[in-house]
Amino acid sequence: MSRTDLRYADFLSNNRGGNLFTYVVNQRIGAFFALQAHRAGLAPTVLTLINLVFSLGAAVTIIAVAASAADGEVTWWPIAIAAAVAWQIAYSLDCSDGQLARAAGLSSPAGKRIDILCDVAAQGAFCAAVAAVAVAYSPDVPAWFIAAFASLWMVNLVTSILQTGESSGSIVTSKKLVFELVKLVRDTGVIVLLVPIVLIVYPEGMVWLMALFTVVNGLFLLASIAFTAKNALRT
Repeated sequence: MSRTDLRYADFLSNNRGGNLFTYVVNQRIGAFFALQAHRAGLAPTVLTLINLVFSLGAAVTIIAVAASAADGEVTWWPIAIAAAVAWQIAYSLDCSDGQLARAAGLSSPAGKRIDILCDVAAQGAFCAAVAAVAVAYSPDVPAWFIAAFASLWMVNLVTSILQTGESSGSIVTSKKLVFELVKLVRDTGVIVLLVPIVLIVYPEGMVWLMALFTVVNGLFLLASIAFTAKNALRT
């Protein structure tokens, strides 16, 4: 296919959806990235790897300065703004690689695997960054709490992987605004924006943000198990 055959709308129409913020913001930025990559003749995996660089760069920077910031030696706001931009770019690139692959007919088993592997690495690094800040400001936080947060954090990633193919399903299928607003608490685009905001406004509250994520992900996992089990028992 010619590099001039596809337009912005072609890439956007090949998005995998997502919650409200992801669809309105990141999928649209992703379509722009996919268009530019297509014009440059780049493979989707190039976007995947650039996504990983931005994700890891932001997370590693926050982890590296967390202790110094908690001691008052470093100011959070410039780091947090840089991290917010980097994570939004990274997540938009995560949206764009699939758009490019589907629109340009470049999907491959290897490409899908590297996408998942990079997602795991990026999510693990983000989780570590959140935990590092929480521990820096609340050193007495129990180990079991950090373990619960880390283990349940991957619920988002696992369920997003399962949300493809013939066996996919959704607990809440309604697209009414009230439901879309409620689901923002699990929207990756919102989450990677919320963490830097907390860093700027109230870094001491990161442990409470961890608690919120843990409860939400835990409840969603239980609800997903119940929903899927109910459907499986009907067959």
